[in-house]
Amino acid sequence: MSDSTTNLLLPYLMAAQAQKHVTHNEALRLLDGLVQLSVKSRQMTAAPASPTDGDRYIVASGATGGWAGWDLNVALWTDGAWLRLPPREGWRAWVEDEAVLLVRNGADWQPVIPTGLDDLTRLGIGMAASTGAPFSAKLNSALWTALYAADGGSGDLTQTLNRETGTDDAGLILQTGFSTRALIGMFGSDQLRIAVSSDGSNFSDALGVDPATGIANQPNLPRFKAYTNYDNYVATDSWTTLGINVADYNDQGCFDAGTNRFVAPVAGTYLFGASLLYKINANTSARMRGRLVLNGSTEIRGSFGEISSAHVSGATALWLQTLVSLDADDTVALQGTFRAADGYFAADHTTFWGTKIG
Repeated sequence: MSDSTTNLLLPYLMAAQAQKHVTHNEALRLLDGLVQLSVKSRQMTAAPASPTDGDRYIVASGATGGWAGWDLNVALWTDGAWLRLPPREGWRAWVEDEAVLLVRNGADWQPVIPTGLDDLTRLGIGMAASTGAPFSAKLNSALWTALYAADGGSGDLTQTLNRETGTDDAGLILQTGFSTRALIGMFGSDQLRIAVSSDGSNFSDALGVDPATGIANQPNLPRFKAYTNYDNYVATDSWTTLGINVADYNDQGCFDAGTNRFVAPVAGTYLFGASLLYKINANTSARMRGRLVLNGSTEIRGSFGEISSAHVSGATALWLQTLVSLDADDTVALQGTFRAADGYFAADHTTFWGTKIG
């Protein structure tokens, strides 16, 4: 029969043993040193000069003096002497001067939470990582902060997304319920791209930046330029919506040639302009007027203009331009009239244009 326990090597009380209290107290002393193991340090190769009863250390490799040959063992100072506690597989020890929890693994002590995470194949935080997403995290907020100069850093914070070739992707994919709703980055080219989707399949580009020039393009910005292809007769003192019925371009279909008006697809700030070319009916003393109207009736402040001198048919022109804040589905139309004598707003050169700018 063994005279000690298998794992902690605590001495047994034997039959007919004298001074059983000595053996019992030795077992208690070992338990006191091993249970809830917390060591002062694991950096020392020689015993400290003035230990306190109960102090424990993991002896560093290359131990000398009274600790010689105790490398990576636990040294316990108790009852005025150092006691060697040979570690067993799976022992855990808290290292006080490093605030790290170690576990005995084979012939060494290793952090329970590894301090070196090099060459991991997967890492999951709050969820299991997968082959398709080897780094996965399930959480409600995340923070990246620079290492300040006072803490030994530079104060900078940068993040690099590197792709293999110019036809691969590098960017952020923003999703709702794992269905993509926005892309920000370089996708399939060197152009910086911002695109959105309402269904996760069809995408509309909001912004593209040319890598060679830095020129930004907004391919889906609401904008148009249109003109009338016939001479619009307008009587005196009669504001009339001009027949702007042909679009040179019409992004987002924002101009309705059937009703001769712009319809705002989204709320925002818009810039509008117009050119009105005079064509004589019978009297060059006609006074040509123009304006832009909101929702069919309200004159937009800053859009009114008039040419009051004698006109030259086919040459005298009036230009209008203004900014206006619109709600979705608001309409803007170009109107004209004459004072003193009637006339025409000439075909092909009477134009109306607009674009969203904010």
